[in-house]
Amino acid sequence: TKARAALDAMVKALGGDAWLNLKSERREGRVAAFFQGKPSGITSEFYEYHVWPDLDRIVFTKHRDVVQIYKGNVGTEITYKGKAPLPAEQVEDFLRRRNHSIETVVKVWLKNPNTILLYEGQHLAARHLAEQVTVISPDNDSVTILMDIQNHLPLTRDFEWRDPLYKDMNRESEEYDDYHTVDGIPTPFTVTRFKNDDMTRQNFLFRAAYNETFPPDTFDVEATNRKIKK
Repeated sequence: TKARAALDAMVKALGGDAWLNLKSERREGRVAAFFQGKPSGITSEFYEYHVWPDLDRIVFTKHRDVVQIYKGNVGTEITYKGKAPLPAEQVEDFLRRRNHSIETVVKVWLKNPNTILLYEGQHLAARHLAEQVTVISPDNDSVTILMDIQNHLPLTRDFEWRDPLYKDMNRESEEYDDYHTVDGIPTPFTVTRFKNDDMTRQNFLFRAAYNETFPPDTFDVEATNRKIKK
């Protein structure tokens, strides 16, 4: 089908088997936060470590003294005050993005024979002509990906979710720009996040690396807690 061909071309553009078999990812950069689409004035350096499928460590500030670790579905923050569970809403937000990531869609959803693919033609995305494909999981969850028609790299990724309290639908999007090839993997050095069309944050990478071996205690909450100066 056209949808499958477009997604296959995207995977190939991202590095093919090298991307599919990535062991680990490290990203360093600066994040800027926005409120109601306007800069909030809050910026921070960040260092992200990711091991597929469900290990994540995010370190904030130059002194690297604010650490968030996600193991499976559990999120913990470690600071000079010690360790504490992250707020449930923040953990849900993080897990929702991880569960709707392009990585999860390709590596998990597409492997299920009951997943439905819809080819939705050509559209404009971030001033580029793009092919649009929506992937619908067997439990009726969906992700829409727009891929550059020329180089097949992802330009945007959208999904919707229902607010458990207010019952209205929320739309979350990520826009990918400024691709650089790192270790054979095209990597967007600018990622902009939107919620209901309002910009919420923008990540600017300084550097990225793949398939590094992280220290064994990278995702260990107790070890991290011992290391941070109290």
